[in-house]
Amino acid sequence: MVIQDLQRFLESQVPGACVPVDLLKIAKSVGIRRGNQRNVPRGGYGGPTPLTLVVDGEYCLDRLYGGFYSDWVCGGQWNRMVQFLAVLMQTVQNNNIELAVFFNGALEQQRLNEWSRQECSLRKNINLVLKHVTVKGTPPPKVWWVAPVGLRTCLRMALRHLNIQVLCTMDDHHQEVIAFCRENNYHGVMAEDAEYIIFDPPRYFSSHQLKLTYKGSLETKEFILDEVAKGLGLQRNYFCLLAALLGNYLLTETDLWDFYTSLIPGYDKQQTPQEDVIQAVVKFIVNRCDVNNLLTIGAQVFGSVSDPRVAKFKESVQYFLNGTKDGFLRYKPFPSGRRDGGPRHPHQHSIHRPEIHEPKQSSSPVDGGQEPGPQIDPNPLPLPPVPHEVMRTASERHQKGLMCPWIYQVLTQGEVKFGVCMEDESTDDLPNAVLFYRSVRQCVYAILYNLHHHSFMSRKAKEEGHKGLATEVPEVKIREWVYTKNNPYRTADIVDATPIDWAVPTVQRLWFGNTYVQYSDVNKIDLGWKSPMVVMETSRYYKPWSVIDDKKRRLRAFLSCMRSDSPLMLYTSNVPQHLLIMATVLRYIMSNPDGPVLRRQELDAFLVTAFSPDLTNAHYLQDLQLHVVTARGCQLAALFMMGVETALFANDACGAPVPWLMCCPWLFFDGKLFHEKLVRAHYARTLREVCEGDMDLVVKVESCRRAVLENIKVEYARPSLFIPPVGCHKVRPPPPHPGLSHNAGRGRGRGAPDRTNAHPGGGVGRMFSRGGQLQVAGVVVGSWGPNYGSNGNDSRPPRGFRPPQYSSNGRDMGGNMQGRGEPSRLSRATRGRPTVLAKRRTIKKREVRLNKGRGVAVESPGNSHPPGMREVLVMPGSGYNNHTPVGEEGEGVTSYSAHPPQTHSSSGIKSPDSGVNVSILE
Repeated sequence: MVIQDLQRFLESQVPGACVPVDLLKIAKSVGIRRGNQRNVPRGGYGGPTPLTLVVDGEYCLDRLYGGFYSDWVCGGQWNRMVQFLAVLMQTVQNNNIELAVFFNGALEQQRLNEWSRQECSLRKNINLVLKHVTVKGTPPPKVWWVAPVGLRTCLRMALRHLNIQVLCTMDDHHQEVIAFCRENNYHGVMAEDAEYIIFDPPRYFSSHQLKLTYKGSLETKEFILDEVAKGLGLQRNYFCLLAALLGNYLLTETDLWDFYTSLIPGYDKQQTPQEDVIQAVVKFIVNRCDVNNLLTIGAQVFGSVSDPRVAKFKESVQYFLNGTKDGFLRYKPFPSGRRDGGPRHPHQHSIHRPEIHEPKQSSSPVDGGQEPGPQIDPNPLPLPPVPHEVMRTASERHQKGLMCPWIYQVLTQGEVKFGVCMEDESTDDLPNAVLFYRSVRQCVYAILYNLHHHSFMSRKAKEEGHKGLATEVPEVKIREWVYTKNNPYRTADIVDATPIDWAVPTVQRLWFGNTYVQYSDVNKIDLGWKSPMVVMETSRYYKPWSVIDDKKRRLRAFLSCMRSDSPLMLYTSNVPQHLLIMATVLRYIMSNPDGPVLRRQELDAFLVTAFSPDLTNAHYLQDLQLHVVTARGCQLAALFMMGVETALFANDACGAPVPWLMCCPWLFFDGKLFHEKLVRAHYARTLREVCEGDMDLVVKVESCRRAVLENIKVEYARPSLFIPPVGCHKVRPPPPHPGLSHNAGRGRGRGAPDRTNAHPGGGVGRMFSRGGQLQVAGVVVGSWGPNYGSNGNDSRPPRGFRPPQYSSNGRDMGGNMQGRGEPSRLSRATRGRPTVLAKRRTIKKREVRLNKGRGVAVESPGNSHPPGMREVLVMPGSGYNNHTPVGEEGEGVTSYSAHPPQTHSSSGIKSPDSGVNVSILE
C-alpha cells in the first residue's frame, strides 16, 4: 500500500516537514511553559509537568532491543537488552518524561491480509540470513534485521520491571493508541507509521530515528504537521481523503488500479515510483475534490456512484476521521478501547467483531507476481461459553500487558496467529517451531474452555438417564494461522483441543482458587493476580481447598501441558525455580514422539548456558567475540525461545503457578552465550571441559539434566554427515587457555591450522593431534609428541605405549636428556596432580613473560593437549580456581573465552536456589 511510503516521502521530499529534535530539551521546555501558566501539573501538585508520550512498541522493536547490533541472529541477548532499557528509562525518568508503551495484542482479522504480506517479507529476509550464516559463518547485515523470537514478551516483562506503563491493544491497534493519547491528554505519539500522521496527533515523533547518545541526549525527528500540510499544499482536514486514496486494508490498491492508471499513464506497481503516485493523488485532491461531498469524489474516482468501491471509499475516509481530534469527539470509544460490541459468546460476553472483507480475486496487473491473500471464513467456529469472571479478568490483564495475548484472542475470537521463525525451509533437520509446540496449545485450549468439566458433566448426565444436549460434549476447535512452505498463511489450520489425562480443575478454580462458601452467603473472592474483587453468589457447599492445594493443581496442570509432570521437576535442588520454564521446554523437546531433535552437546549447551555465572554479566557478553555463527545454532535458539513463549502461554492459562519474576528469559538464556557454549561443547570430550573446569557447575548441570531426562527414553539426534566445502567458513576450536591461543592467524609464530584431517562427521570435527611446540615471544621453549587416541582417525600405538614428553631444557619428563635416536624413559607423573617439574625455571620464565604482556602461543595442529600438558599450564602455587584443568584422558581443555572472571554488576535480588543474580529485580 502506498500509504506505507507516505512517511518516507514526507521525510525526503517535503522540506521542513521533518526536523531533528532532542526530547530531553523538549521535556524541559514543557515544564517551564506549564509552570508559567500556573496550571495544576499532570503529575501532581508542586512538581514540574512531565512530557508524556505514547510509544507504539511495534514500530520500535529494534530501538528498544538496543539497536541493530549483529548478535540478534543468535537468538536474543536478553541481559544486554535489559541493561540498555534500564539506562534508557533511567535517562527518561530523570529528565521528567513519562512513556506509555503499546504492543499489538489484537487479532485484527480486518488487517490479516496486510499482516500476512509483512510476515512473508520477513520470511524472505530469514532465508537470506540463514544462507549468509551458512556460507560465511558471520552475523548478517543489519538490513535483514528480524525481531528475535520472544522479543515482544521480553520487552513487556523488562518494561514492567522498570515500572514503565505497558498496554496491549484489543481490537484495532492504531485506533486504540491514538484514542489513549487523546483521552489522557498526552503530548504526542512516537511511531513509524503514516496512519498516525493522518490522525493528526498533538505531536508526532519518529521511533526509527530514536537514539540515546553518549553525550546524554535523546535524539529523534519530529514531523511538523503544519509544514507537512504546507509542503503538500493541502489543508489538514484533507489528510483523511489523501490516506483513503493512497490505499489501505479497506480500499486496496487493487480497487484503486483504474484510478492510478487514469492519473499516471502506463502505471505499473513494480515500475512506477511511489513518490509519483503520491504527488499525482495530491494534485488530484487539490484540483478536483470537495471534501464535504464524498459521493461526488467517489463518482470521479470510480466512474459511478453505484460502484461498490464507493462504499469502501466512504468507509475508509470515516476510519481515518475517527482518529482525528474532531472525529474522536463525535465518536468516543468505550473505556475498554473497543468501539462497539458484537456477541461472540452470546450468553456470557460481548466483544467487537470487525467486519471481514473477503480478499478479492482479481486478474488486474497489480496482483501479478503476488501470493494470494488469506482465505478468511467469516463464520466463527462454535465454542462453549466462557464464564463472565474469566472473560473480565482476561480482558483486564490483557489490556495491562500482564497476560500472554494469545489467551485473549482464543477466548474472544477462537483464533490465534503466529509469526515466522528463524528456521530453514529447505531442510527438515529441525521441525517447524510453531507446529512443534501445537500439542501444548491443544492442552491449553482444553483448559481454557473447561473441556474436562464438560466431559464429566456429559458422562454424569448419561448415567442419570438424561438425553439431548446435556449429554453432548461440546467441540473445541481453534483456528491457527501458521506459516509453512506449502501453506503461507493462505488458510487457517483447524486445531482440536486435547484434554489432559487427569481431573484438571476448571479454569475458574485455576485462576481464582476455591474457598469454603457458606450456604446462600455472598463472599468476595480475592483474585490471585491482584485483580478487582469479584462478587460471587453460591447456593451450595464446596469442599474447601487450601492455598497449597490450589498451587499444586496449578503447577501440575502446567507441567502436564509441557509433558513434564515428573517428580524431579518439583525439587529445587535439581531445577531451581527460575529455571523451571527452561527445564520444561527442554524436556518437551527431548520427549518428542516423532524422533530426536537435539544432540547431546546441544542439550549440554542449553543447560550450561542457564547455569553459567556469565549469563547475568552484560559487559562480558557484550565483549564476547564469536569465532563462528552456525545456522543450526540460530535455529535451535529460535526453537527454544518459541518453546518459552508457549510455556508462558500455558503458565498464564493455568493461573500462573510460576511467578512472573521467575519467567523472565534473561534468567536462563542468552543467544550469544549459547553459541559460545555450543562451539565449546562441539570440541569438548567431557562436560567438565564445557564448564571450564568448574565442578560446581558440572554438578548443577548433571542434576538438572537428570530431571529433564527422567523417565524418558533418551535418544539424541545424529550429527549431519555434511562436510563443508573448501570455500566455507573455517571453524576453529576455542582457545585452550586464557593465555594461549590456537593459531590466531596473526603475530609471530602463528599460522592457519591444517584442515586435511578434519573429522568426517558433524561438519568440521577435531583437528590434528600430532603434537606441537610451546613458544614464548617466538622462542621454542617446549614441545610434545602426538596425543594418540584423541582422534578416531589417528592410528593407535600398542597398548601401554606412551609417547615421550619434552620439557624446555631438552629433557623428557622423566629427567633424561633426549638425544637423536636415543630412547627416552617414560614419565611417571601422576595424572591430575602437578609434578615437581612444574616449578622449574622455564615456568617462572613464562610467568614473568606473561606479566610483561608478552604473547604466548601454542603451535599445534590440534585442539587437545597430550598427557603431561598440565605441567606446562599450571602456574606454581595455583589451584583449580586459577587455571583450567586437563581432561581425564590427557586431553587438553577447550576453554573458549580469553576473559578473566568478572564481577557481576547487575542489581537486584539473588535467587535462593542457585545464587545467580537476577537482573534489576526488586
